[in-house]
Amino acid sequence: MEQPAPRSPRRPRLGADLSILALIGVLLIAALGAGGAALYQQFYSPAAFVTRYLDLLSAGRAADALLIPGVAVDRVTLEDAGIDPTASEALLRQAALAPLDDVAVVSTSYEEGVSDVTVSYTANGQPGQSTFHVEQDGWIGVAPRWRFSASPLAAVQLSLVGADRFAVNGFTVERGQVSASGAGADPASALSLLVFTPGLYSVTVDTPISESPGVSILADAPLTATPVDVTATATKEFVDIVQQRVEEFLTDCTTQQVLQPTACPFGYEVHNRIEDLPTWSIAQQPVVAVEPDGRSWVIPATDAVAHIEVDIRSLFDGSVEHVSEDVPFQVNGTITILGDGSASIRVGSPQTG
Repeated sequence: MEQPAPRSPRRPRLGADLSILALIGVLLIAALGAGGAALYQQFYSPAAFVTRYLDLLSAGRAADALLIPGVAVDRVTLEDAGIDPTASEALLRQAALAPLDDVAVVSTSYEEGVSDVTVSYTANGQPGQSTFHVEQDGWIGVAPRWRFSASPLAAVQLSLVGADRFAVNGFTVERGQVSASGAGADPASALSLLVFTPGLYSVTVDTPISESPGVSILADAPLTATPVDVTATATKEFVDIVQQRVEEFLTDCTTQQVLQPTACPFGYEVHNRIEDLPTWSIAQQPVVAVEPDGRSWVIPATDAVAHIEVDIRSLFDGSVEHVSEDVPFQVNGTITILGDGSASIRVGSPQTG
């Protein structure tokens, strides 16, 4: 009886199975690596660190943004960056933040231990781009911890003329609150105000006596100072009040029946003798303007016309001449805003001061 042939080993099949398992292992490792890289990029990378900071600003969480490592600065850092070391922190709050949207990481580069993360965004409708510098600050377990190697704060150097009260993105500020000199702050000195970057900051003046349109600044470069000049103009209501007070003053001057009314900007000279008391009136009231001048306001010299009626007797022949004459003059003045908000208006003339 014929014996059956022995079966050959299944080595080729086993080898194929092992190859498949090895490929699966490689794919799993690759997947884990890709997943780990994605996880790192999304949560633990320098770009993720910067994005979290910007997300806080987008949400208006200014206080939390200040707690991000490397955001807060000391006086030495400010001074080294050319920023006034006494710069006010009044604008580092939610009320002074403008909307920040469309945040996206543009690029990340690494050199000498510092990662430069460039982001794009829209700050209150204005597109911008900024670069932040990030360095490693130890570890949290197996994940790296990061901090800003250069603070993302910047400064606005505000020169404000014609007002002591202003608003930044609607948040109202008094000069004395943000100046290191307090209530005695020199109105000619610029105010240094720390701000977050990135951010759009609009400075406006809207008080009963002065106003200005918004002047906007895009703070997009960390640790830089941006100069801003704002000159407020007198409101119509303020000018109307000054006009009324000047007219009342000049009208009161006409009640003095003398050739040279005391403390008044007009008068009349004669070389003979007056026969009776002169009578004054204002033929043309001045149209006043009001301009800022440091802490006060001024009324620039402007034209006006008084009118005099008087009889004059000649010392030579005794004849009497009736004078009815217009007397041109100029009027100016100074306006001081008092502590209670009222205005002290002093009217003069270029000649008399």
